[in-house]
Amino acid sequence: MTSYINKTRNELILICKEQNIKGYSHLKKDELIKLLDVSASTIANTSIGTNIGANTVISSPKLKMIDLFAGTGAFSYAFEKTGKVECVFSNDSALWSKEIYDLNFTHKLTLGNLNDIKPESLPAHTILTGGFPCQPFSIAGKQEGFQDERANVFWKILSIIDFHKPSYVILENVKNLVSHDDGKTFETIKNNLTQRGYYLCFKVLDTAEITGIPQHRERIYIVCMKSKDLYSKFSLDFPSVPKAQIVSLLESEADVPSKYYYTSRSSTWELVKNNVLKKNTVYQYRRVYVRENKSNECPTLTANMGTGGHNVPLILDNKGIRKLTPRECFNFQGFPSSYKLPPISDANLYKLAGNAVSVPVVELIAQRLMKLAVE
Repeated sequence: MTSYINKTRNELILICKEQNIKGYSHLKKDELIKLLDVSASTIANTSIGTNIGANTVISSPKLKMIDLFAGTGAFSYAFEKTGKVECVFSNDSALWSKEIYDLNFTHKLTLGNLNDIKPESLPAHTILTGGFPCQPFSIAGKQEGFQDERANVFWKILSIIDFHKPSYVILENVKNLVSHDDGKTFETIKNNLTQRGYYLCFKVLDTAEITGIPQHRERIYIVCMKSKDLYSKFSLDFPSVPKAQIVSLLESEADVPSKYYYTSRSSTWELVKNNVLKKNTVYQYRRVYVRENKSNECPTLTANMGTGGHNVPLILDNKGIRKLTPRECFNFQGFPSSYKLPPISDANLYKLAGNAVSVPVVELIAQRLMKLAVE
């Protein structure tokens, strides 16, 4: 088999062109070598006397990705669904994240603090994704930003980028990241990424507007690319689509356990009973009042909606007034019904759903990016 180790990247690209191999334009030298080795193997294994036509397309290997702060695995699921990507490493510090992730993927999540993981110990990858912790920037928190130790993981992300130099970096965070500290935080993030040779495309996207899933969820998505040509073709502009009816994401009433329903024995019964009045509407209980969402949408799901009386999403059905079930919360995040939920506490399932990245939003990004990346 031909050795490519002493050839330059440009020479390797020329060989790919000559052999009519697809999906090479954005690969690094070591990835090009692997691609050509796979191609050579394919040809070598072809029966003697078989003619390989000039237009024969040899399928390229899948791009490798790592999923940081993976949580429920939305990034892994969406990118692997394209058929062009393989996740080779995922990480989260929450045990319940590992439980749900390992239940739904063949590769296993690495449990632990990312700051304790050495960049050189991570597998080579072309794509890095991460919905990095949002609490330091959220309007619901103290908004300490980079002064919060949880925000320090951004510097860890940069150290991983410096070592592995992925071609694509996709990050997600709360909308407030853009305006935090009068925009200085976001400028710091952008500057550090552009200094590393990335072209940035970013936009606040609302799940309800572009996916049809009726959850009002605005998040900033930052897509970073090494290729200026690809950047010029890429966009985060997606058309608005009609929203599904809320009832279409609810479980059958017969399947909902009684524990999710409010009764006269509930301490908040009077407040709930007097304010939750319409079907096919999601209300939100916020400790001292109940708010109706009048846009045929579910309010933004939060991580603390299952840990007490704050931000609890409520609905009225034929049996009474109840909370959304964990499965319904995953539905509102766009996870398919085939996505398995582990036998852990409801509180942790609600936390997983509230912290999750919206699957259909990432699918839109992944499909568009991968179409350009391997064309």
